[in-house]
Amino acid sequence: MTHYVILEGVIAFLLVAGGAFVLIGSLGMAHLRDFYMRLHGPTKATTLGIGCMLMASMLYFWVVDGRPDAQEVLITLFLFITAPVSAHLMAKTGLHLQLRHVDKTQGRPSELRKEEIGEKPVLHPDRGHG
Repeated sequence: MTHYVILEGVIAFLLVAGGAFVLIGSLGMAHLRDFYMRLHGPTKATTLGIGCMLMASMLYFWVVDGRPDAQEVLITLFLFITAPVSAHLMAKTGLHLQLRHVDKTQGRPSELRKEEIGEKPVLHPDRGHG
């Protein structure tokens, strides 16, 4: 009986922590100033919050049904694989489109070449120079 109380406490903690992370990520997305800063809210804090909620769901149904549910595991894996990839693609798109950023963001993106940001036309590699 006492292990159920401990598991309920862990589940409740994961739900509260997940809700707090989602709230912090949403507030960050609403209050940060430019695209690059706003990108961190949903990709970092919100992903961690949804992960906590999914772990709480896995634990709950494991306690109730007596076996872990594969659906939550697959959803968690999908979320943790796709969130960084989509964040990377959005950041590269922002750099490619030369989106403005606040002065607080320092540095110049060195990973883009001139032909990647539209200053010079890019020739197709199979067509040569002409």
